[in-house]
Amino acid sequence: MNIDFEKMGGLVPAIIQDATTRKVLMLGFMNEEAYQKTLETKHVTFWSRTRQTLWTKGETSGHFLNLVDMKIDCDNDTLLVQANPIGPTCHTGTDTCWGEENRVQQGLPLLFLSELQDFIDKRKQEMPEGSYTTKLFRDGVNKIAQKVGEEALETVIEATNGTDDHLVYEASDLLYHLIVLLTEKGLRIEDVAEELHRRHDPEWDKQRREAKAAGKMK
Repeated sequence: MNIDFEKMGGLVPAIIQDATTRKVLMLGFMNEEAYQKTLETKHVTFWSRTRQTLWTKGETSGHFLNLVDMKIDCDNDTLLVQANPIGPTCHTGTDTCWGEENRVQQGLPLLFLSELQDFIDKRKQEMPEGSYTTKLFRDGVNKIAQKVGEEALETVIEATNGTDDHLVYEASDLLYHLIVLLTEKGLRIEDVAEELHRRHDPEWDKQRREAKAAGKMK
């Protein structure tokens, strides 16, 4: 990642975002040393402009920001840092530095699917050794599709003759391998969500039938 630390005298703004809820938690500043320490320790670290020293969020309170991912903006001078917060982020005791609530409420765990998709995308880009996901990508689309079929069958078996716990376990395997397959084809799980959203429109089936009829007439 090419970060332009020189534009602001050695510092870049670091926007901290909850990796699960996508809520913005705080804004800090990093120099190159803070950036490197964040990568090494996986605890988000800043440069304190008042104390002129490095400080790791949570080093005294225990309210660490556990690093998930970092991205640079189009000008290479601002970081978006996605992290999992341990406890409140603000020194005042609030979840965010804007006094907002940041809670994983019912339904929000679904947002993890986007995080998982980002993780699988990163695996495909980096292809680290020893990763099961890397092995799947190296096996190719036919093997991945076969694995999706196997997991679908196991999910059906658990649904008809198994337990709820085993059904959730197998369904999780199925969904994971489906995301890998979509990624291999250059797609994302959000593409599936968009299609489902279109189908939720009461007019969707009517439009589909009309389009199909128009195609037959040509």
